[in-house]
Amino acid sequence: MTVTVRALVMKDLGSANTSRVIRREATVGLLNGFIFASLLGTIVCLWFGNNGLGLVIAAAMIVNFVVAALAGILIPLTLEYLGADPAIASGVFVTTITDVVGFFVFLGLAALWLV
Repeated sequence: MTVTVRALVMKDLGSANTSRVIRREATVGLLNGFIFASLLGTIVCLWFGNNGLGLVIAAAMIVNFVVAALAGILIPLTLEYLGADPAIASGVFVTTITDVVGFFVFLGLAALWLV
């Protein structure tokens, strides 16, 4: 989000490269999600002896990382388009979306998988 707001201020992010930057951020979120999910999923499987719980946590982390990456770029872009200052308002929206999605994805996957 900070990089996006800076790019908007410096006029480095425009209509010509927006879709490329969005794809790049989604890819980075997916890669980070897989790396951290595999690490934490393995730790949870070993610690609790429950493969299902490890898979649920890993899947929820992947989804949450991708959503956070996309929210970090799409919210400032949307606020800029609407004429609001993305530097002021983006943090609240990104944090809220990431927390809510993470909470519901984890609980939803746990309900589907473990119950």
